[in-house]
Amino acid sequence: MGHEVVAEVWRGDFLESVHHGTVVATDAAGIPALAVGRPGDVAFPRSSNKPLQALAMLRAGLDLDGELLALACASHSGEDFHVEGALRILASAGLSEDALQCTPDLPLGEEARARHLARGLAAAPKYMNCSGKHAAMLATCVANGWSTDDYLDPTHPLQVATRETIEDVAGEPVAQVGVDGCGAPIFAISLTGLARAFGRLASAPGGTLEHRVATAMNAYPQWVGGTGRDVTVLMDALPGVIAKDGAEGVYAVGLPSGGGVALKIADGSSRARAVVVIAVLKRLGVDVSKVEDLATVPVLGHGRAVGAVKPSLALAG
Repeated sequence: MGHEVVAEVWRGDFLESVHHGTVVATDAAGIPALAVGRPGDVAFPRSSNKPLQALAMLRAGLDLDGELLALACASHSGEDFHVEGALRILASAGLSEDALQCTPDLPLGEEARARHLARGLAAAPKYMNCSGKHAAMLATCVANGWSTDDYLDPTHPLQVATRETIEDVAGEPVAQVGVDGCGAPIFAISLTGLARAFGRLASAPGGTLEHRVATAMNAYPQWVGGTGRDVTVLMDALPGVIAKDGAEGVYAVGLPSGGGVALKIADGSSRARAVVVIAVLKRLGVDVSKVEDLATVPVLGHGRAVGAVKPSLALAG
């Protein structure tokens, strides 16, 4: 991919490192209005695909709303309410946690993980950050009479429907199919397609399934991420905005105006993602005064801030 410098790491007044990446912002018509790098190149959106996967499940007849729909879109921190929510989704379909085929894991959030270990608990699928999505996938299978033991197979009706939905809202064909960290199929599209899809969700008219997904995410941001997570802070502060982080340096944002933002940090690092997103939102005229804390990330020296990760000049404008 043709990445450019999108973030700089300053230790004092010394430029220590840089993060390369690709960023695109699309307008309400889904056309790139701002681009750094080569946004037409394809990438695995990783967990940024989850709102699109949730839309596919609703289209397939899943009856889910509110905080539990937000959880289906989540890479949750594994706090108690997240885990309980995943079990509620399963119970609504007459299933137990034994049906989950996501990777056994510890909670993603640092505080939740510390509490988990203090309780002497082990890794399990229900604690994995994707358990809400997997629970919703299983509930979708039950609603349609589809088999649940092979729901992660790319040829399963659930995954075929997911691929079709992603292609629909992204406005382009899936370029590659892989296996995500949780075991589910992951569908590669361009960053432009990802931004376009998020803009369509965030601006969808009331009464549509797209609007239902966006409303759930923005109304229940704690269920999409968790305590202190930048994706939660962003949606909590910006009405109508949806945001979803993904592994390997991916981030996507949808705006109620119909615009979208998608980015990938080339080295897969997460530390520059929010910094880049805030810089792009500023360039687009979005009021980010309530999330200025996300605009830089401190660089530490002996436990105190001695510098910061900042957007590159190409993004800061």
